[in-house]
Amino acid sequence: MQNLELAQNILKKYKQDEVLSVLDNLDGNEKEELVEQILKIDFEEITKLYENVKIKEQSQKCEIKPIDSIDKDKLSKIELEELEKIGLNIIKQNKYAVVTMAGGQGTRLGWDGPKGTYKLANGQYIFQILAEKFKSFENQYGTYPYWYIMTSEQNHNQTVNFFEEHNYFGLDKSKVKFFKQDKLPVLTPEGKMVIEENKIKTASNGNGAVYAGLIKEKMIDDMKSKKIEWLYISGVDNIMVKFIDPVFLGLTVKNNMQIASKSVAKAYPEEKVGVFCKKDGKPGIVEYIELTEEMRNDKNAGGDLIYGDANIVSHLLNIDIIEKITAQKMQYHLEIKKGLYKFEAFVFDGFKVMDNMLVMRVKREEEFAPIKNQNGVDSPATALEIYEKSKKKDN
Repeated sequence: MQNLELAQNILKKYKQDEVLSVLDNLDGNEKEELVEQILKIDFEEITKLYENVKIKEQSQKCEIKPIDSIDKDKLSKIELEELEKIGLNIIKQNKYAVVTMAGGQGTRLGWDGPKGTYKLANGQYIFQILAEKFKSFENQYGTYPYWYIMTSEQNHNQTVNFFEEHNYFGLDKSKVKFFKQDKLPVLTPEGKMVIEENKIKTASNGNGAVYAGLIKEKMIDDMKSKKIEWLYISGVDNIMVKFIDPVFLGLTVKNNMQIASKSVAKAYPEEKVGVFCKKDGKPGIVEYIELTEEMRNDKNAGGDLIYGDANIVSHLLNIDIIEKITAQKMQYHLEIKKGLYKFEAFVFDGFKVMDNMLVMRVKREEEFAPIKNQNGVDSPATALEIYEKSKKKDN
């Protein structure tokens, strides 16, 4: 009874009359579940996001400057061997872990289930292809890192059950951990919460939720107990991702950096991708629309685009930085989908806690084959073509 009154008072305070009306007309378990959901929501945060985020994104101006990158292809054989040795030493000491962000569904692929459970035309699942990267590393070096998989409330059980059903694709079950990302209510343009099936409609709050999820779900505690020092964070939909990369780790350590990302060269100046830069002196990503035409086309003495390092969501962070990021309020971005307001944070928004970061440029055909659309560009067919070519090359 006390919780019910508290929930009613919260809804009245924040003028969520429709939710209050639904709550008052429910009974039994449905009423209890809605009360429980209401008490878990930070209404103050949602209100501030609604009032401020759109205004900030429309009016915010910042100084954008280029950020240096290191082209892996231009490193000498001696340099590569040295960097690989540094990285392998850390990985073999089990001080390295992989984090895969897999909270999304395969809706855009026409698949009713977690995106990682999507089966490609070659008969392999996305998760299976990722799991094989661990097995391949183990076959070569006798060990492999822990794998932390971020799910969502919507797909957590399905994802865990999928791994159980497929016997973790031959991986040690104790080395695969699952944790959930948070969700935020979606709002109408008037700032009202939406009721769906007698619950407040929510949506995942972006891949930037990985930081808070690691803390909240005690994954960082688990990592620290295992003496893990480095995390490689990437998305589930890039089947070419090289998330166990001794050279990349070695390069980051040698340059005394705590945050590093891989990039690929923009295919052409007008390619609509986010690129690495410095914003007001801090490392981050600048979106295509934020660049002037001159900036999009500007080249250095070598003929490369100055703003030409495209983000492929492939990041390396020292574990201590995660807590530093979560100690500050994450920036949220407004997305309008089907007339509703959705708030998302992005992984790269956390990079501004540092003054600098390392960017290593890799070949697109070797490390980037995203699966985002059912057909056409960045589809299962295009990704599989790149993947199969790489397999033939390796053999």
